[in-house]
Order: sequence, then C-alpha cells, then structure tokens
Amino acid sequence: MTILVTGATGTLGRRVVEGLRREGRKVRALTRTPAGANGLPGDVEVAGGDLTDPGTLEAALDGASAVHLLGTTGYDHAPLRTGTQLMAMAAAAGVRRLTVLAPDEGGELERAVRASGLEWTFVWPIDLMANTLGWADTVRATAEVREPYGGRRTASADEADVADVIAELLVRGGHAGRRLVVTGPEALTPADKVAALAAATGRELRFTELTDGEARHRWRAEGWPEEGIDFMLHMWATVPASVAEVTPAVEEVLGRPPRSFAQWATAHAAAFRA
Repeated sequence: MTILVTGATGTLGRRVVEGLRREGRKVRALTRTPAGANGLPGDVEVAGGDLTDPGTLEAALDGASAVHLLGTTGYDHAPLRTGTQLMAMAAAAGVRRLTVLAPDEGGELERAVRASGLEWTFVWPIDLMANTLGWADTVRATAEVREPYGGRRTASADEADVADVIAELLVRGGHAGRRLVVTGPEALTPADKVAALAAATGRELRFTELTDGEARHRWRAEGWPEEGIDFMLHMWATVPASVAEVTPAVEEVLGRPPRSFAQWATAHAAAFRA
C-alpha cells in the first residue's frame, strides 16, 4: 500500500510522512523540487510533480492507493484549480482513499472531490500552533510580541495532532464524506499564548497590542509590500467568530483529547529562550 503525500516537505506534510512510517506504510512524497527533499527519511520515495500541472503527476500516482492532497498551492496559497483533472487521474490510477487539506468552501477542487467516487475526507485546521514560531526571533531578542487585534481568539491545533488525524484517515479510513475542522482544546488570544510561552520558558514576556497605523509602520520597516499589509490587517479585522469554535475532531478520529497550547509551548520552549 503506497500512500502519496503532497506537500511532504512542509511543516504539516513532514509530520504526515512520519505518522505513516510509524504505521509501517510505504510513503511516496510529491515535491516540485526533488532536490529540496533531502531532509526526508531515506525509505521515503520522492516523486517530482506539480499539482498545477497534472501532466507531471502520472508517475507519482502510479500504484498509489491513498493520497493526501493539498488544496492550495504556491507561496500565496492560491486555491488549486486542477481538481477535475486530478480526480480523474487519481481514479484511473486506482486511488481509493483521499484526504484533502482544504476548507471545503465549494470551489472547483471541492466539487471535483465530491464527484470523484473516491473515499474522501476534508481536513482543515483553524490555525496551526507552529505559526507561533514566527514570534521566536522577536521573543528571544526583546521578550515581547507586538501585534494588532489582540482580542482575536483562535482554536489553534497542534500540527502533530492534525498530521496524526490525516495519517489515521489514510491508513484506516473512516469519516468518509465529512469535513473535519481540527482544533485544539481551547480558543486563545495572542496574549494567552504569550503567557503560556512565558510559563514554558521561565521568562517574563509581554504582549503589546498595536494600532493599525503602528502595525502598518512596523511591517513597512520590515519590507512588507503594501498589498501584503492591507491583506493582513483586513484578515485580522474580519476574523469570523467560527475560528474560536472548538471541535471534537481529534477525539473522534484518534480517541484522545487534542494537545493544548501549553503542552505545545513546553515542547517548543527552546525556540523562545534567549
């Protein structure tokens, strides 16, 4: 049973690969740049291909019985627009089971997946706790996190939990035809996360809320493009209440509670110590 993992060199994909290997499964990793897959274990087969160019994927799909598919592509995380071709190729190659990392919002990919005849499950984390590592350099240097919209709450998921859910679905199935929103056990503000990092590191850390103007000035100084600044401020200003909703997905699939941010912070404390 060969399982094809797209995005296998990313934060989440690497953990999916690890989970499948623990289950004793043969793993094939899809990457646009095979030379950049050096960090993968030696027993993982590396296949070159690009999800935006289905003609490059025939060899990668050959003999695969299950696929983990990214629903976005590129550095801008644009929605994948080759879903119809991909699903036809997957079915023709004998793929039976599919996990899709996408929110299932009715786009071209989602419609193609639902019409594919495969055993599919959409998996979507509200946010990954690993995104907090973006604070690490600043926390080490200044013991402070400075961001706008400090009141926003998100039910972030441990990336290891998300990967374990995906690996379980690929190996054992179940939950077919569902959209699983994967979260942690609680919804936290940025200040809550900073407090957890302070407890984990034994350091005095601060959270400072910025105004839009202060955030814009800071990000300009860091070299952000104006469209990127506008996008980020708009996104944070319009965060839907649903991102704070805790779901039972981890417990339903894995039979255990999701890991808390405090547990994640303890495991990653070294990244935030001076």
